[in-house]
Amino acid sequence: MVKVEQLEQKNMVKLIITVGADEFEKAVERAYQKNKNRIDIQGFRKGKAPRSIIEKMYGEGVFFEDAANELIPGEYSKAAEESGLKIVSRPGIDIVEIGKNKEFVFSAEVAVKPEVKLGAYKGVEVDKVSAEVTDEDIENELKKVQDQNGRLITVEDRPVQNGDTANINFEGFKDGVPFEGGKGENHDLVIGSHTFIDNFEDQIVGHSVGDEFDVNVTFPEDYTAKELAGQPAVFKCKLNSIKTKELPAIDDELASEVSDFDTLDEYKADIRKNLSEQKAKQAKQAKEDAVVDIIADNAEMDIPEPMIDMEAEQMFDDFAQRIKSQGLSIEMYYSFTGLDEDKLKEQIRPQAAKRIKTRLVLEAVAQAEGFTASDEEVDEEIKKMAESYQMELEKLQGLITDKEKEAIREDVCVTKALDFVRDNAVEK
Repeated sequence: MVKVEQLEQKNMVKLIITVGADEFEKAVERAYQKNKNRIDIQGFRKGKAPRSIIEKMYGEGVFFEDAANELIPGEYSKAAEESGLKIVSRPGIDIVEIGKNKEFVFSAEVAVKPEVKLGAYKGVEVDKVSAEVTDEDIENELKKVQDQNGRLITVEDRPVQNGDTANINFEGFKDGVPFEGGKGENHDLVIGSHTFIDNFEDQIVGHSVGDEFDVNVTFPEDYTAKELAGQPAVFKCKLNSIKTKELPAIDDELASEVSDFDTLDEYKADIRKNLSEQKAKQAKQAKEDAVVDIIADNAEMDIPEPMIDMEAEQMFDDFAQRIKSQGLSIEMYYSFTGLDEDKLKEQIRPQAAKRIKTRLVLEAVAQAEGFTASDEEVDEEIKKMAESYQMELEKLQGLITDKEKEAIREDVCVTKALDFVRDNAVEK
């Protein structure tokens, strides 16, 4: 049984969920059966002590916590569905009543989807973004290709210059004592990349192979390692080698090596074509972003904080997975950036709030315009998903639930709303 209470905070409700005494007793018995083999009672073989004896020795509530933990997820899910609410956050659970031969009562505080009051969303004015490809764009693209195809050559007749790759040994000291994570050997460092903190790289410039020297730095105030944050340190360094990038000429030979074309002119024409397509997509995206920002600002809604918390948590998890797929751990990312989990999540929150606001306003436009998604359109989206996941279509169709299909249907409507507001915008 579920009872819904409106809370003072807008778009927040409390579900009061009651589980019958019989159901709770069954859960307590299951908890006893699960844990009895771990409990030693004098006079009984391990796992053979009756429940009543264990409860007498440890208190009648000895198995209540396990029983509650078993019941809460399923009972909450049923109550959430029964309430008919559009819940948009994880529940904050509190035990209201628990005891022997009593109903088990707990509460779940949740955020619900806020209502959106649309402002102007048709014919909004946005700045026109040019999709023109200039000769300078093509030259910049050629320089990127030139740099990508450069080769590192060893330099022995001069000191380090900006842009060189310096191979160094280093060890960091604070107040004359080495600190953890401050040592490295045969580390390749591109001078000017600002990979290392403060002005570390600048102090390598001018040194020659074999030089041993000190680099003095000050760690940022927000550095992850608290004992180093804002503190001066000295890195004792040795320069092992210097390499510089030798760039190929931008000519027919380079064009034939990096493309399917024999001449530079043909390659340039292909670059222009590809850049035109890219810039057209970028212009379209810029227009969409500008339109959505305007109509979101024109709309009124109260987004509950727990809704932002959940979105930010999801974005954090997605980011950590992307980092992992690139061969880095999130801990390595923290060490490179000086961030930690709390700071990264704090950075993500404004993006999470904006993402939620964008979604809500587009859902409201879809509803206002009466957009719907046919079964054929949903099937087409599932087909695209199968191709993206490299799965057999029939297998994916068998895995997708009705609830997930409904989410896909909503996504199709949101896409239609986005197309609608973009196509109805006026470029100036």
